[in-house]
Amino acid sequence: MKWQMGRQSDNVEDRRGRGVGTAVAGGGIGTILLAIVVTLLGGDPSIVLDQAANNPPVSNAPQGNKAPAPTQETKFVAAVLAQTEDVWNEQFQALGRTYQEPKLVLFSGAVQSACGVAQSSTGPFYCPSDRKVYLDTSFFRDMKTQLQSPGDFAQAYVIAHEVGHHVQNQLGILPKVNKLQRQVSQTEANQLSVRVELQADCFAGVWANRANQTKQILEPGDIEEALNAASQIGDDRLQSQARGYVVPDSFTHGSSAQRVRWFNRGIQSGSIKQCDTFNASSI
Repeated sequence: MKWQMGRQSDNVEDRRGRGVGTAVAGGGIGTILLAIVVTLLGGDPSIVLDQAANNPPVSNAPQGNKAPAPTQETKFVAAVLAQTEDVWNEQFQALGRTYQEPKLVLFSGAVQSACGVAQSSTGPFYCPSDRKVYLDTSFFRDMKTQLQSPGDFAQAYVIAHEVGHHVQNQLGILPKVNKLQRQVSQTEANQLSVRVELQADCFAGVWANRANQTKQILEPGDIEEALNAASQIGDDRLQSQARGYVVPDSFTHGSSAQRVRWFNRGIQSGSIKQCDTFNASSI
């Protein structure tokens, strides 16, 4: 992926090397709020709650107020975020709207967000309450070693997916889903979560399409990297690896095939209109 020549975003908030303030242990209100948000955005809240009960959030990062100097990895994050800003500013302008750029918080170990305290093992997430994306870049290493998803464009896909949730929030989609999920069964709520996640995948594809049109960021093999990453984190694959079987009614992110399909739809079309997972008869 060609990212070195572009600008770097000023919206990166580097909290690496800092503590998380008051930790919330054993199912405190911060953990509960985070579990709710994880549920709304397609995650499994039991992971967060079990984690809080057994491992109270404590940052392993060095204490102090000075963040480490920028690395190649953090420069990459800032460059990709800048690309998403350029794309979504343009897309919102075409819709007659103003895009409010999100902050991206880099952290190490654990972090305090408006949605509660989260540990690195929670993975990258978007908090709609403060409109920030949270990322411990150690997740990129996990992608390579645990999820068999190497490559810088696979990493860029993860960032673009989380920014896709911010786009959904800006468009009023997340609040509507939140309201609907309180009115339906758990199975139906899960299905709504799947549509939220697949739309974020499609938005990530739209970003890739548009950024490549303007900046020619793609290199041979990049799209395959992202499609592989989407496939590796499908609910069916993850459940099969963890349990040995799958439970489709419990899917919250979508199957591998669905995630690949919707990311591919976004990158092929470059159109927000092609990402309407909520009115699609089949996902």
